[in-house]
Amino acid sequence: MFCTVCGEKLTLMFKQDEGLVPYCKSCSEYRFPLFATAVSMVVTNRSKDKILLAKHAGSDDYILFAGYIKKGETAEKSVAREFKEETRLDTVKFKYMGSRYHEPKNVLMLNFLLMAENGEAVPDPNELTEVKWFAPNEALEAIKKDSTAEAFLKNALNEIKKL
Repeated sequence: MFCTVCGEKLTLMFKQDEGLVPYCKSCSEYRFPLFATAVSMVVTNRSKDKILLAKHAGSDDYILFAGYIKKGETAEKSVAREFKEETRLDTVKFKYMGSRYHEPKNVLMLNFLLMAENGEAVPDPNELTEVKWFAPNEALEAIKKDSTAEAFLKNALNEIKKL
């Protein structure tokens, strides 16, 4: 593997909370694979009447929970791991909902509808500035319009109505 910016040969280096990640010594940057795969989660509570959204540092937009799938990890393992890392909450169950290519980050997003264990969500301070429960219609208002997150949220809310 080679750096897509400078062409230097990449080496695997440990990155906190990520594991072994290709690293460019010349650029002093971690380089994720050219075509990454990640999970995205629409999170609901046990009674399915609330949706949990988050804000990343440096952004005013509410987003869905998401994270990259690590080498050797299944999407299913990644869902529970990423959600626990970002909120300290456990996953009760989840269901695969579909995928969508997210061009701004060159990543294939695999979306899941996730039911969270009851409790207080504590945002990971390394990634998030806020986590907040919304009524479903409020979540639709809060999420960025015409985004991958909005498409996934609409699809999940339709599924929740069927349950």
